[in-house]
Amino acid sequence: MASDEAIRTRENAERVPDIVIITGMSGSGRTQAMHVFEDMGYFCIDNLPPRLIQQLAELVGINAGVGRHLAVTCDLRSQGLFDELLDVVTALEEHEMSVDVVYLDASDEVLMRRYNENRRRHPLAQTGESTADAIARERQQLAAIRDRADMIIDTSHLSTSSLRAMLRSAFSELTDQQLMEVRVFSFGFKHGLPAEADIMIDVRFLPNPFYDPEMRRLTGLDEKVSTFVLDHPKTEAFWRAWCQLLDAVMPGYIAEGKPQLSIAVGCTGGQHRSVAIAEATGRYLAGQGYHVAVSHRDLSRANLTPTGEAH
Repeated sequence: MASDEAIRTRENAERVPDIVIITGMSGSGRTQAMHVFEDMGYFCIDNLPPRLIQQLAELVGINAGVGRHLAVTCDLRSQGLFDELLDVVTALEEHEMSVDVVYLDASDEVLMRRYNENRRRHPLAQTGESTADAIARERQQLAAIRDRADMIIDTSHLSTSSLRAMLRSAFSELTDQQLMEVRVFSFGFKHGLPAEADIMIDVRFLPNPFYDPEMRRLTGLDEKVSTFVLDHPKTEAFWRAWCQLLDAVMPGYIAEGKPQLSIAVGCTGGQHRSVAIAEATGRYLAGQGYHVAVSHRDLSRANLTPTGEAH
């Protein structure tokens, strides 16, 4: 029987279009939107002339059932070519490629303020033309494609994280948990603190297998060490609290739209306790639907000779 996570993933895949065309007003957030699609694994091209969309789609195998998706931005910088966009959308659908047009908009006042703050000239402004006049002309020229759009997003008062959440909700095959890459890794404090950790937990308070001669030369990847660490009463209490903490903070990172999260688990030498806890943490998060990779930064440094000091 399929899991709820698998069912949600399949349902998401069925509703996601083959091609997403991002267009709209200059200064409304097209670049930020494209970054979101890149993070979602789309094949992305900025400012592609509309007549090339079908060729590109066929080139990357959109119509070959390979499961890839394409996102392109089209705007008036293409000048006359932009007028072909509506015809291109129709042609793509006739070739059995599903297409969604996302139109990004913002109020004239907000667009003018953004250009003033960034000290940029409107890309369509003609010699001697004011920003307000360029915006008005662009809005008029985009009226037809705005009417055709499948999704219109007003970014006037929309934060980048809110825009990301809207696009991910509408156009990702993956669940929110799967969209965030989670890296869990062990390390040894005696080899230095990890600079890249978003969350770091110190497990040096747990019982140390190093002091058992039978486990001194083993690592947290060995079942005997893992069982010793994970089944100890001190660990059981910690583990309950650790899982509760993860359950509390992980949704917050997802809501923030964080694409990657690093969780570091440290003990003295990065050989026994941190390895066992990192592995268990990875299994727990994977069971919650997160995309998890587990690694062990300092395990290769462990001295596994009978007189070794790594622990």
